[in-house]
Amino acid sequence: MQIRQINKRFNFDKYQTFNQDINPKQRAWIEVKGKALEINVRQLRTKLSKNCQFMAVVKADGYGHDAKVVSDYAIKGGASQLGVATLKEGIKLRSFGVKKPILILGNLYTKKDLIISFKNDLMPTISSIRECLICNNIGKHFGLKFSLHLKVDTGMSRLGFESNKFVQQFEKIKSFENISIDGIYSHLSSADEDNALDPKSTTQLQRLKFNQLLKKINLDRNNEIKIHLANSAGMLLNKDFHFNMVRVGLSMYGYSPLAKIDKNLLLKPALFLKVKVAFIRIIEPGVSVSYGGKFVSSRKTKLAVLSIGYADGVPRNLSGKINVIHNNKLYPQVGSITMDQMMVDITGSNEIRIGSTMVLLGSDGDKTISPLEWATKSNTIPWEILCSFKNRLPRVQVD
Repeated sequence: MQIRQINKRFNFDKYQTFNQDINPKQRAWIEVKGKALEINVRQLRTKLSKNCQFMAVVKADGYGHDAKVVSDYAIKGGASQLGVATLKEGIKLRSFGVKKPILILGNLYTKKDLIISFKNDLMPTISSIRECLICNNIGKHFGLKFSLHLKVDTGMSRLGFESNKFVQQFEKIKSFENISIDGIYSHLSSADEDNALDPKSTTQLQRLKFNQLLKKINLDRNNEIKIHLANSAGMLLNKDFHFNMVRVGLSMYGYSPLAKIDKNLLLKPALFLKVKVAFIRIIEPGVSVSYGGKFVSSRKTKLAVLSIGYADGVPRNLSGKINVIHNNKLYPQVGSITMDQMMVDITGSNEIRIGSTMVLLGSDGDKTISPLEWATKSNTIPWEILCSFKNRLPRVQVD
């Protein structure tokens, strides 16, 4: 009874809400610039060989950007196919109304999963005769052909037919009446390394082996079967890797995997990581900050507490190594990054208040912080940084 009277007196009932009613920018969020994705795809397509198709790789929820947003804008930019890692990712895109061909880059090996793939018009990656037989039987059962891509291992030692057995196995696969081979592909293991253009490099040897296999099965770049080898790095190396389709991930999102890049290629990062200031406090000299007390103030220090931490995907090993941006100024992060929060030294700033927005990744004025920078400082790769952001961070689409 007392609670009802209090609710009535202060009109608290109007604040009753559901998750979907909470402002996505209440705490921390990722802004996804759809137009940047579209521009990147259009620009990258100008680098392709004639009649070479563009597969947009949107696995891992579009590298953490939101697979639906990425797919929509990649298709606007001219992507003719999409690549995902899992069956669930492919089905999700179909549920969004995506009609373009979708290749599942991971391995489906059970009859049940392959039937689900077939019913959702998804193309599986096939790495053995066993799965080919299952797909052929599924196609026969439904009186249709099952479209798929064959993968051959040329040096990754992951998925794919063994290269020394592929020619013989391909001849057998061609006899299966209810299979349609939409593509044949392999994957480069080291195309982002500095020596990738060296004739003796792993990358060039993989390309040579792939070419030799294609010749042995009488396929060339003008064949209706889509031949693809290049990831982002391979695509940017040169046109020898293009064949008649490329699979582009990182570059589409605005980052080059190569140290040396065409200066005319002006990729636009599509992801901005932003966070609100939750609290501000002032500490005296000699006061420790956060777990372990690894940072101790050397002067009177003004701290901003930001509502983001390693549970959101900010690596804990970046503690004390990164900056954040506010109004075109950089401020250092101090102390250990915690599960849900981190501290920033804003000493000297009078404009930052509780509720102010700070940029962890992206640009503000002429200041920019890139996932490449975070990757270098945490001894990892930018792919891992982008794919680490958790679903707790809302994705907000902006132009």
